[in-house]
Amino acid sequence: MRTAGTLALLGVVAYGATALVAAPASAQPQAPSLTLSVASGPAGTRFTASWTGLYPGRDCRDYAVQILWDGRTAIGGGPLGWRGSGSGSAVVPSGATPGGHQVTARPLCGSSGNPGATFTVTVPQPTTTAPPPAPTTAPQATTTAPAPTTTTRPTTTTTAPTTTTTTTTGSSGSTPPTSQSEPTSGDGVLTLDREHVQPGDPLTATGTGCQPGATVTLSSQDQDLGTTTADGTGRFSTGVEFTTVQPGRHVIRADCGIVLVGSVDVAVTSSTSGTTPTLVVVGLVLLLGAALLRRQFAGLRRRA
Repeated sequence: MRTAGTLALLGVVAYGATALVAAPASAQPQAPSLTLSVASGPAGTRFTASWTGLYPGRDCRDYAVQILWDGRTAIGGGPLGWRGSGSGSAVVPSGATPGGHQVTARPLCGSSGNPGATFTVTVPQPTTTAPPPAPTTAPQATTTAPAPTTTTRPTTTTTAPTTTTTTTTGSSGSTPPTSQSEPTSGDGVLTLDREHVQPGDPLTATGTGCQPGATVTLSSQDQDLGTTTADGTGRFSTGVEFTTVQPGRHVIRADCGIVLVGSVDVAVTSSTSGTTPTLVVVGLVLLLGAALLRRQFAGLRRRA
């Protein structure tokens, strides 16, 4: 009986060993491993970590896996499947230094291992962005109408030399002195070459201060005395003749855009046989003197 039982036990053991040897390789537990979707990049890079061969213990209650950076800092995680595989997302820490760093998958419950992989942190290349071209705006044409200009020609009144001559015939035959006033200053001057005239005597009027080429109109007491033209310097000279006038002072006006004024005295005297009033007076004086001398000689003779 014991021999038969021993033989049966040996047969079971041999069958189990044969079954283990004959089992396919896929049924054997896999070694823990970890792969990364992105193996390099700058700080802040997001990647996916995938693991296999993580088998939790029989008494495990939490089937979660942490993804650790350099074995200390948790940067992500994911679930652990019944077959020991799974995946989770992670982000490279913002303060990670350039170079290689260890990424580890660690189950929260006991497991056969903690697989790892290397992630290389790179320095981001500076990105140079050309500034957009500045908008070009065509300058707007500005048209400014010129302001109208009004030029007012100044009106200047200049008083030329004024001469007053009074002729009086008396017993003494003397003539009172002539009074004359000086001309006033201004932009133009009218000068007469004679202080007093008689009707028909020539008189020359000379003026300055007119516009070059201006027409000059001469008049006196509503009597037209003629016209002339100023030269290139604004000067003119023309003859003036009184044909019929009253004796006394006469004002001569020269209008060339500005008004120039001068005056002259006109004396009207009577004539007898071509003798001037002065000669008549002299003759009368001689006659009176001769009569007085004759009377004196006659008286002397009578006394003698």
